[in-house]
Amino acid sequence: MWIEFLRWAHVIGATVLLGTGAGIAFFMVMAHRTGDAKLIAHTAGIVVIADWIFTASAVVVQPITGTLLALEIGWPLTQGWVLWSLILYVFVGLFWLPVVWIQPQLHDLAKQAAIDGTALPERYHRLYRIWFACGFPAFFAVLAIVWLMVNRPLL
Repeated sequence: MWIEFLRWAHVIGATVLLGTGAGIAFFMVMAHRTGDAKLIAHTAGIVVIADWIFTASAVVVQPITGTLLALEIGWPLTQGWVLWSLILYVFVGLFWLPVVWIQPQLHDLAKQAAIDGTALPERYHRLYRIWFACGFPAFFAVLAIVWLMVNRPLL
């Protein structure tokens, strides 16, 4: 029963990470494409909240449930696919941390532009490009982790 609960919690956490990440990216990109500072500010504000509620909680739950599950089943954390999952998890984190720092700034810059009735500043566009670029390696690494979890290849 404990192993089934851990497996379920781990799968839910992976689903939340993948789904929230994809959803956040989609809504931010769609808002950005409008060029409407007020819409971007509103969307970015929601994105910041969603990232902290959903992504951050899953970021904490995943290594805990994954480690406990591996130990309960008897998979060494140094086993090929488990180790690669952990390495990729750290890799994802290296791209997620800048995103967490950038998103509130995108919100604040867009909000100020909306209040002032001005165009989005160059700093907004520069940060957005970094935010956008961070998404690709992180997203594909999460897909790779899910693949490793499902297939558990001998590596």
